[in-house]
Amino acid sequence: MASRASSEAPADGTPIHIPALPKLGRTWYKRGALYWLCRVRTTAFLLVLMGAVSFFALALYQGFTSEWSPTVRLVWNWATGVASCGALGWGWVTQRREHRKALLDPPTPAQTIQAKRDHNRQAPAKAFAGRWMVLLLVPVLPALAAYTVGWLAAWTTVREYPSEVGARRWLQEHPTGT
Repeated sequence: MASRASSEAPADGTPIHIPALPKLGRTWYKRGALYWLCRVRTTAFLLVLMGAVSFFALALYQGFTSEWSPTVRLVWNWATGVASCGALGWGWVTQRREHRKALLDPPTPAQTIQAKRDHNRQAPAKAFAGRWMVLLLVPVLPALAAYTVGWLAAWTTVREYPSEVGARRWLQEHPTGT
């Protein structure tokens, strides 16, 4: 008599449908070289993005504070530097907490795809609204950029994304992929 685990496993000839995840495709299943190339590609893109955001924030900040008196500028620059260091750590910790929380209840592949679609649909409106907020937030823009860098750095250095965990759990519940 076969054990329960072996009787629930698909037969050798039965193909397993591995769901594709956004940005990873089906590479998450075996976590081979192609998977790590996808992760490196995402990390490289985010490094360039973080560098551009930081450069933009500092250039805009410098242009804004260049009209201030040297004493006020020196004090504000030190305060901004301290706030930026704190914001970098805060962004890291915030993302790690969100990641830990997401691992407790990971999304299914369908939920992951729907969340990506929702994000893509909402992103243009948020970007348009964000343009005007940048002008209001110029004095604290380096700290906001540092928070973003900390958050993204923590996001790219996780061992496994919640979408992968959710997809693995989904595959355990649906071994034939139906």
